[in-house]
Amino acid sequence: MSSATRAIPRPGVLSGRRVVSPEQRRRRRVQLVWGCLLLNVLTFFPEAPHIVPIPGPVGKLIAQGALAVAALLVLTVNRPIKIRASVFIFLATLLATEALLSSLRAEFLLGALYRSGRLFAFVMVLWLLTPWWTRRDLLLVRTHLMYLWIVIGSAVAGLLVAPGLAMTEDRLYGVLWPIPPTQVGHYAAVAIGLTTILWMSGLLRREVALVSVAGSVPVLLLTHTRTALIALLIGVVIAGLSLFTARTRVRRAFAVGLVFFSVGALTLGSVVTTWLARGQDTTQVSELTGRTRVWDGILAQPRSTFETLFGFGLSNKSFNGLPIDSNWLGTYFDVGLIGMAINIAMVLFVLIMALFFQPQGPRRAMALFLVAYCVVASFTESGLSEASPYLLELTLAASLVYSRVPREGVR
Repeated sequence: MSSATRAIPRPGVLSGRRVVSPEQRRRRRVQLVWGCLLLNVLTFFPEAPHIVPIPGPVGKLIAQGALAVAALLVLTVNRPIKIRASVFIFLATLLATEALLSSLRAEFLLGALYRSGRLFAFVMVLWLLTPWWTRRDLLLVRTHLMYLWIVIGSAVAGLLVAPGLAMTEDRLYGVLWPIPPTQVGHYAAVAIGLTTILWMSGLLRREVALVSVAGSVPVLLLTHTRTALIALLIGVVIAGLSLFTARTRVRRAFAVGLVFFSVGALTLGSVVTTWLARGQDTTQVSELTGRTRVWDGILAQPRSTFETLFGFGLSNKSFNGLPIDSNWLGTYFDVGLIGMAINIAMVLFVLIMALFFQPQGPRRAMALFLVAYCVVASFTESGLSEASPYLLELTLAASLVYSRVPREGVR
């Protein structure tokens, strides 16, 4: 080979260094923006067990500062600023505006204003990400799944490093970054669901799907999170049914799943019952671990007409020092009946678009899974009316049913 031939660089390589195209740079920055949004809602719980000596104020500053980083990053990639019309994000903006107005009369004014301002900024970043909703490579879905794997991996690493601390109260905590079992279970369940649907749709290699599911299922079971497990099963069944007539792989998966379910029900019934009971007696199970007492207190709370319609302002989703643990009661308490109506409209919009206006395929199936999961989980978890993983994933579902084809592609 002549020296002249050797001097000619290969495509994508310049002077021995790989050239990163503008498209790749934009893609990476969008992924970083999404990662910052997920870090922002990955609330730092200093009271939860953790092995990394991060002071509480520093951990909270990292989580909350991630939203500012996301806002700056999205402005660098979305230049000049472009957004796509979205009914869902418009409704989320209405919710944030209503939360801001109701917080002006809150008892704890500064905290309520901060939370509503954070929600408003969160929604603005989501607006600026709308140009990437229509990508055929499902960039946002794959990015979300990648970050879920990272969170799950951190929980597994914490279990290997400090098993006694990670299994506090016989439930798996994230101890590298303090994450309560309910959130660990939530991330594992969503990762299992998205992985399963991508595999059933032929968009994910079997080896990758197998590793993801095999790693996430034990994590979900170790958290003893009943809501996440039930929401996962219902969501996957609904998503699978939407693909049932189009994919042979789906029909085979349903047949195998039905056999395993039948065998498991016959042979492991007592084990499943014990896992679901989680060491609680009948009274504790019927009261949903004390949740119903908190809910009764919220409904009995005296309130004016304004407070009935607009709520008491965004709170930390607690009532008399106890967690509300219900999206609908928490929304009613914070932003009243009007906020609940907006919240319901957001969920119904995505569901109707998926069922009646989205063609059969993986986008529709994943959207149905995410909506079903959020609806089932909303009865014992809060988050659809605040900056949270649930709002982020409902937005992901809305992006999947966005039907308007852009005239000029945004890469």
